[in-house]
Amino acid sequence: MSGEPMSAVSVSGVTKAFRLPHGGRRTLKEHFLHPLQRTSYERQIALDDVSFDVATGEFFGIVGPNGSGKSTLLKVLAGIYRQDAGVVSVEGRLSPFIELGVGFNPDLTARDNILINGTLLGLTRRQIRERFDAIVGFGGLERFVDQKLKNFSSGMHVRLAYSIAIQVDFDILMLDEVLAVGDQEFQERCFETLAAIRRAGKTIVFVSHDLGAIRDHCDRAMLLLNGSIVALGAPGEVLARYEATIHPGA
Repeated sequence: MSGEPMSAVSVSGVTKAFRLPHGGRRTLKEHFLHPLQRTSYERQIALDDVSFDVATGEFFGIVGPNGSGKSTLLKVLAGIYRQDAGVVSVEGRLSPFIELGVGFNPDLTARDNILINGTLLGLTRRQIRERFDAIVGFGGLERFVDQKLKNFSSGMHVRLAYSIAIQVDFDILMLDEVLAVGDQEFQERCFETLAAIRRAGKTIVFVSHDLGAIRDHCDRAMLLLNGSIVALGAPGEVLARYEATIHPGA
């Protein structure tokens, strides 16, 4: 229908499983004592026939307990994992970060890491120079720009990585628990930038355990449980289902 919003992300019947080893020989001594022992494998289903769409310009939240398949789903969307079955369609440029800090070198300074990470994410050296002050300023890292990253706290890592990521051109931004270790002031600034990203017509897929953030900022939400979708719709309804799932009878 011409009046319906276009889908930025379309997922149809996606299944993903992993092989978990059991009973392997982990030490040299075990190799000698049990030379014929074989490793057995268990098939762990991370995503089970998952289907949903995210409209262009939508702020879409994904919730669920640990091990429910949320991070696996984002990695399938990003092409890091290949699904075993089903179809994934992504329309537009995907944000280049799914796990903040990937590509950082802890033995280099923040200044050097901005140059390297920005280059890996597709920025030119000129763009990095032009946006350098904005990156450092947004993260509040002016005093620490020449400090090695191995001396950074986890919160400082998040501030630096997010500050770089929002400088990269994209149509679809995917966030996986990236604000969990940031302080309150930084989180508020992040949501201000997310609101601006949304006003620009871009799409946000947001995985978080912060149910308040899902309720306050998302257009729709989805609840994953054991790799399957058990609720999809208005954030309040989905979160009520989540609460009933983790606190039955409350």
